[in-house]
Amino acid sequence: MPIEKRWVVKPQGDPATVAMLAAALRISPVLANLLVQRGIDTVEKAEKFFKPNLADLHDPFLMKDMEKAVERVERAVANNEKIMVYGDYDVDGCTAVALVYKFLRQIGHKNLMFYIPDRYTEGYGISIKGIDLAARKGVGLIIALDCGIKATEKVVYAKTKGVDFIICDHHLPAEEIPKAVAVLDPKRVDCSYPFDELSGCGVGFKLVQAYAQKNNIPFEQVVPLLDLLVVSIASDIVPLVGENRILAYFGLKYLNREPSKGLLSIIKICGLDKHNITIDDIVFKIGPRINAAGRMRMDENDENASPSGGHAAVELLIEGNESIAEEFGSVIDAYNQDRKSIDRSVTQEAHDFIEHNPAMKALKSTVIYNPRWMKGIVGIVASRLIETYYRPTVVLTMSNGYVTGSARSVPGFDLYQAVESCSDLLENFGGHMYAAGLTMRPENVGEFTRRFNAYVEENIDPQMLVPQVDIDSELLFSDITPTFRKDLNRFQPFGPGNTAPVFATCGVSNHGDAKLVGVECEHLRMDLMQRQKPNTKIQAIAFQQPTHYEWVRSGRPVDVCYQIVENHYRGMVTTQLRIKDIKPVLNR
Repeated sequence: MPIEKRWVVKPQGDPATVAMLAAALRISPVLANLLVQRGIDTVEKAEKFFKPNLADLHDPFLMKDMEKAVERVERAVANNEKIMVYGDYDVDGCTAVALVYKFLRQIGHKNLMFYIPDRYTEGYGISIKGIDLAARKGVGLIIALDCGIKATEKVVYAKTKGVDFIICDHHLPAEEIPKAVAVLDPKRVDCSYPFDELSGCGVGFKLVQAYAQKNNIPFEQVVPLLDLLVVSIASDIVPLVGENRILAYFGLKYLNREPSKGLLSIIKICGLDKHNITIDDIVFKIGPRINAAGRMRMDENDENASPSGGHAAVELLIEGNESIAEEFGSVIDAYNQDRKSIDRSVTQEAHDFIEHNPAMKALKSTVIYNPRWMKGIVGIVASRLIETYYRPTVVLTMSNGYVTGSARSVPGFDLYQAVESCSDLLENFGGHMYAAGLTMRPENVGEFTRRFNAYVEENIDPQMLVPQVDIDSELLFSDITPTFRKDLNRFQPFGPGNTAPVFATCGVSNHGDAKLVGVECEHLRMDLMQRQKPNTKIQAIAFQQPTHYEWVRSGRPVDVCYQIVENHYRGMVTTQLRIKDIKPVLNR
């Protein structure tokens, strides 16, 4: 049985401000309330929100070390030095490498190579193997993207090999900043850049923007690269506010209108070439395919194999020939199919293990270890287990003689502190409140499990173990007019900091046409009518919610909370409710 969710209606906006905005902007009071909930309480702020403008991007030279970074790139270009563009193996890293590489190639610098470390043999961040390769290939400058902020020793090592570093990162720095030529990171304490929530690719874009600005390259030649940046912004789950909102807004325009050949091949494979691509499409369809390459283990015995799976993703993203891009796209899609197959089977194994261990099932957290599981998918499996058991979860496996794994949390619980409380048992760890990675010796797994579970037991608020649906406001079906839907679309792109609104409508019913759909009849599709407004019928889909099928089909009333989406089917676009939760009305 699914866990029952708690519905919480968000505080509503100041009535006078809501009324003022509704009148001035000629929008529904419900939508004016959404603006106020988002801190948009003046007409001027609303107009900036609804009409993002590239002219409002911050001056890249406000970022500490930007002048030094641009000067070093200029010198490399002028002297035809070999540049290595180096990035992490996830979507953010791969798109960042592709963006900077494409820009350098575009301005005529051909003495270039790129490098993505292998997740299994090198791990996250700057590797000695990558630096040694750069030195052997005669590289004078490495531009590191989405990593490097803690690579103090590696940067020193590279210097002994005659290799300079520019670091473009967005992770929290340690006390010591690497002694690179330039370290671009808006999260540096000594950096006064006005927006510190850029993705790694976003920091790379600011470097490109600064170079173009200083060298009189028209900005129109740079903005087409935003198709890569929006993929990074969506996939790395950075807040879609401020500068990110502007970059994502225009990135989506390029992604829909004229995407690069590599992204176009993925768009076609996903079946997204016939309708408007949204942030959700990137998060659930485009991003996972790019990510999958970096997750899959390469054949270490194959002399001709790519240096890493992520390498294949970058090859795709920089490819300018459509037919070659389609071939690369098929390779990437095959990685994704393999990844899905592996993560399904591992999730099922983990689920079966928990179900057959009542003592483990009764805990407030999950720590599960299997040395055979693939390192690249343990984070996905941890997230899947939270969907079922809804509690802080750590999934561990064996890699290179150490036990390594990923941890994921539930809203409100600081997972990083829980992992940090066991730091004396760990070789290393890193992350933030809701996600972490960790490594330990095999003999410490038992004690780590005991102490982690004990920490969660003592520190978690029981309310955090109940899934919560945050509802923006209540709504009548009759309010969902074509004008309302058009105005609601202006709130896009949706994402963290500007989430797709969730509405609640009470006392709705179906008149016998509800169906279970999907391969395993796991989704509930229905038309719903509101009892007070029997003429207002609207199509709805409840993914992974077959439980209430009999009740709904019988015509008995339910309360629903939902997002309003566009459904594209055979060239037709209709309004659909994406149901977040259903509550049968028992005594009303």
